[in-house]
Amino acid sequence: MITPVIMAGGSGSRLWPLSRSLYPKQFLALNGNETMLQQTLQRLSGLAVEGPVVICNEEHRFIVAEQLRQINQSGSIILEPVGRNTAPAIALAAKTIVESQDSLVLVLAADHVIQNETAFVKAVENAIPLAQAGKLVTFGIVPTEAHTGYGYIKRGLAIDDNSYNVDAFVEKPNVEVAKQYFAGKEHYWNSGMFLMKASRYLEELYQFRPDIYNACESSLATISNDEDFIRVDKLAFEKCPDESVDYAVMEKTKDAVVVPLDAGWSDIGSWSSLWEVNSKDADGNSVTGDGIAYQTTNSLILGGERLIATVGIDNLVIVDTKDALLVASKDKVQDVKKVVEQLKLEERAEFKIHREVYRPWGKYDSIDSGTRYQVKRITVKPGEKLSIQMHHHRAEHWIVVSGTAKVTNGDKTFLVTENESTYIPIGVVHALENPGQLPLEMIEVQSGSYLGEDDIVRFEDRYGRI
Repeated sequence: MITPVIMAGGSGSRLWPLSRSLYPKQFLALNGNETMLQQTLQRLSGLAVEGPVVICNEEHRFIVAEQLRQINQSGSIILEPVGRNTAPAIALAAKTIVESQDSLVLVLAADHVIQNETAFVKAVENAIPLAQAGKLVTFGIVPTEAHTGYGYIKRGLAIDDNSYNVDAFVEKPNVEVAKQYFAGKEHYWNSGMFLMKASRYLEELYQFRPDIYNACESSLATISNDEDFIRVDKLAFEKCPDESVDYAVMEKTKDAVVVPLDAGWSDIGSWSSLWEVNSKDADGNSVTGDGIAYQTTNSLILGGERLIATVGIDNLVIVDTKDALLVASKDKVQDVKKVVEQLKLEERAEFKIHREVYRPWGKYDSIDSGTRYQVKRITVKPGEKLSIQMHHHRAEHWIVVSGTAKVTNGDKTFLVTENESTYIPIGVVHALENPGQLPLEMIEVQSGSYLGEDDIVRFEDRYGRI
């Protein structure tokens, strides 16, 4: 059996404004109806696999759990207290897996697109005998162009028709070198995907980087289980070196093998990459949402709730969200991260979160705000409950639009139904719950001297956020 290990950490900035620090691209539906994380798991349906091990950071844990639940997937979710790159992350997963069985681990990034899933499955099947024999298999993407944005893997002697020993891992080349790689047909793009026995990876890691191995072992010595989440020891893991699996193990081991993969792969590293993999009209436009493209060519138009109309443009990226609009030349999309750096420097919310924010109990949308007030549209899923809490600086008015709310307001608990409302004074302990079978929709009007999300004192919370 194969245990998928899904790397869902990171908070990339290259797909802003859709991707945010607290809602990065792996949790977005960019190339279909399912999110990239969900697509990563779904493409494993042709393989005999165990439940996945997903590795993410603390802030994304509820998003991961919810997205697995939506596609009826269950598995372990390991929470990294701090980011330490791929070598330690894989070590955490491998040590967790090897305790029960020494299965093969299929390491995948949660934010890649693979258009030919049949070819992907076939490549993994070709790699299984090699991994069972103790080899550390990496999947090399057959290049479609002389790309300078990827690292490369140079193949060595052939093992069989479908695999080669690894001769070298190569850094991102300049244009001339990339052209030589592409023409020579002995180099593959480094996909960051691997198949290997859990024990073999740990053996090689211990040999070449015992400091990483020992730090991960220490961090797992006192793990805590919280619902579906596995929390490792933060202080121990913080001491772990920050290192990629390529540098730590794959470039040093004598058992590295590459299996070529020609399956329409993309890491969606920019808006232009998304335009390339998306379906396009006769004028070369990829239009998502409500859009009218008149005399428009070779553009990516990604709308939200409102109409986007374009006239006489070419080679542009237009991305509209509830709180930000991006207009960029398709040739300059790599510089979107410069905008994100500016937002971060100015401590603007658009760097970190969307206007619509997902929580384990549902979501809220900040639809209006002023100096001393804020209006939110709140959706609570059936059976879910917000924490028992209070606020020092704001009062709240709740108006139920649809569904039924079970409200705790001080020492009273009562139901509030459609077209009814209630008032929560400053300093009063309160809670909100949806006891019904349908989503609870309500409007919350906050008023007071300070309206930040950190003005929440939690007394009890079923999601472990106290």
